[in-house]
Amino acid sequence: MSGFLIVIGLVILLAIYFVALYNGLIRARNETRNGWSQIDVQLKRRHDLIPNLVETAKGYMKHEAGTFEKVVAARNQAIAARGPKQAGAAEGALTGALTGFFGLVEQYPDLKANQNFLALQEELSSTENRIGFARQAYNDAATRYNNKREVFPANLIAGGFEPAEFFEIADAGERAVPQVQF
Repeated sequence: MSGFLIVIGLVILLAIYFVALYNGLIRARNETRNGWSQIDVQLKRRHDLIPNLVETAKGYMKHEAGTFEKVVAARNQAIAARGPKQAGAAEGALTGALTGFFGLVEQYPDLKANQNFLALQEELSSTENRIGFARQAYNDAATRYNNKREVFPANLIAGGFEPAEFFEIADAGERAVPQVQF
């Protein structure tokens, strides 16, 4: 009789252990989804700032329509992107378009002195920092989640849990170290 109770106790402990593993996977998956949501909020903020920045600059840069069109097209592509992989590529293209835009801004001293433009530029810079921190937090959560779903014995019950994608730099040009010359 005591052997039977020991077996029942072990089965109950094993069931509790697997329930705890499953619940840990759920928590990690939800943490990853939350991390992506934080990135999404900051990207929306970025996407909302860009039209205001472009409109402010248009008055000063009347002959630069091609640059404005590139920025707007890249923004629209970034808005349409879904998931970390697609968003990473689209945001890389948007960053490239914005780099070209800000390079052109340097040629317009009146625009650089415009208070509205400066405020929008500062907001965009602040948002870029927030996006960087949100990406890091998301990738950390994705790593924890993927680790939990892949280690033994959790991998025995993790069949229905899809791996989390990482938010990565897709453009090799973004990985390059900037060259500073004096």
